Amino acid sequence: MEAVLKRTIPEVDEEALTALRTSVEGAVLTPRDTGYDEARRIWNGMIDKRPSFIVRPNGIAGVMAAVRFASDRGLAVSVRGGGHNIAGASVCEGGLMIDMSLRRNVRVDPANRVVRVEGGATWGDVDRETQQFGLVVPSGIVSTTGVAGLTLGGGFGWTSRKFGFAADNLLSVNVITGRAHLLHASERENADLFWALRGGGGNFGVVTSFEFRAHRHGPEALCGMAVYPIERAEEVIRLFAELTTDAPDELSCLLILRIAPPLPFLPAQIHGTPIAAIAVHWIGVPDAGEAALAPIRRSAAPIADTISKKAFIAHQTMLDAGAPFGRRYYWKSNNVDAVDDALGEALIESARGITSPFSAILLMQLDGAPARLDPAGTAVGMRRARYILNFQAAWDQREEDLRHIGWASTSLARTKSFAAGNPYVNFLTAEEASSRGADCYDSAVYDRLRDVKRKYDPENMFQGVHTVPPRS
Repeated sequence: MEAVLKRTIPEVDEEALTALRTSVEGAVLTPRDTGYDEARRIWNGMIDKRPSFIVRPNGIAGVMAAVRFASDRGLAVSVRGGGHNIAGASVCEGGLMIDMSLRRNVRVDPANRVVRVEGGATWGDVDRETQQFGLVVPSGIVSTTGVAGLTLGGGFGWTSRKFGFAADNLLSVNVITGRAHLLHASERENADLFWALRGGGGNFGVVTSFEFRAHRHGPEALCGMAVYPIERAEEVIRLFAELTTDAPDELSCLLILRIAPPLPFLPAQIHGTPIAAIAVHWIGVPDAGEAALAPIRRSAAPIADTISKKAFIAHQTMLDAGAPFGRRYYWKSNNVDAVDDALGEALIESARGITSPFSAILLMQLDGAPARLDPAGTAVGMRRARYILNFQAAWDQREEDLRHIGWASTSLARTKSFAAGNPYVNFLTAEEASSRGADCYDSAVYDRLRDVKRKYDPENMFQGVHTVPPRS
């Protein structure tokens, strides 16, 4: 029988709690402590869970003490890195939450192009350090995303088509397992665990540090976006298809359909109206990038065109303002194999029906280098995806939940016939854990993940939202 998340608040053993606090350099919080409510808040304001204990360790010894404390009491454990997961995987109900956000150090070895990152760092922390040396570790498209969650689920972004997913660039990790053992995992040590941690999600332990391979890129890049009125969306979607069909690995494109925010580079009369945009990023010599972007340059004049040579970090943080901490978020996502007129019509219909000025439809180009890697090398499930489609509902007021959730759900249903391949585990919402969690992987991969779970966490202590249960 699979273990279930403990949702009742256990009796607080004051002596044991005092011992835990003595063992942890950092903070140990219970629901009666000042700072508890702030500590349990995460990026998605829809998630309102109450752990029995929150441990915020400064060092590895504190993590090990927290895991032992939870194991002795049969408590489920959740781990917070950046707290950015859409389903709220970093906070549990009634269990113990380990908040790694005090551990954000990033160390760069520029000579060997190796980057060592602590478990609470965000990708913004990484970029600030690596770009000083003209290096990049493949990450996401929002810099406030945590390194841990993105990497453990696979992780794709602007540089992935050239350099691979975040998980593909992982060299080793330090991880504390369900029995409070500190292990080093790499291709040579605990290789089965290392395989599972690259794409299998955060179900196998607490990763306290990551070691990544870095690549030469930056500090400047050819990047930006071209913005058009929604009346030209059909043309824009065809333009996106032209750009991304047989594109070189150096080019990454993102289609965006949304309500125009009041940004200074957009004309005031466009603010609050639906728009279609293509964001682009080029790795390499800008002149070669301009040749690849020729279809955009040939198109009729956009409302705005910010594509130019600029700081890579400026591009990497471009979408941050649209995903602030504490807003209410709900996503629906699928992979698609091709962008044709039928899909375009469905996307335009959803765009015209957007219910919030903060919501968006994103269609990200994937494929490239990750698709050519051996699929058995990691647990990443959506390696062969050509595009990933994400309906991102976002709003502020709780009483509007049903309206905006309905828009995302209807939009996904409208595009269901175009879905292909395994969904992306990092994009699943909480209620999809049982219905789609296993679908993120081929059956042989999922069985192998369950075997690794049985070996390293047989009690199923680490029960995020999308838990891989140990094989019985």
